[in-house]
Amino acid sequence: MSMRSTLAPPALRDRGQVTIEFLGMTPTIIVTLIALWQVVLVGYTFTLAGNAADEAVRQATAAEPGARQGACEAAGLKHLSEAWRSGASVTCGGSGSGFITADVRMEVPILFPGTLSFPFPVRGHAGAVEEAD
Repeated sequence: MSMRSTLAPPALRDRGQVTIEFLGMTPTIIVTLIALWQVVLVGYTFTLAGNAADEAVRQATAAEPGARQGACEAAGLKHLSEAWRSGASVTCGGSGSGFITADVRMEVPILFPGTLSFPFPVRGHAGAVEEAD
């Protein structure tokens, strides 16, 4: 009897190989997807902060000087959902020369908005010339 006849055919020896390889790669796939999702959240937070700053400065330029900060803050937070609004702050200022600025500070969530946040904030900044009557 030869050695050749006692070995299993190649097709039978490789059975289950794909399943084992996939199970081995599953943790790597999951970690990669989590990292990509976190990058998306960072980018989305930058987008929200910039948009909120634009909205805030737009509203502040049309408001009376005494009501400017309140109008600015309300407009900056208006379009943010509660999960994003909880870690956001809006400040408006002006140099007295008719140029108004708005700064929005937001926290970057870890995996899900409204849960834990990274210790570094994302900032949005916008400026516009004050509207004349």
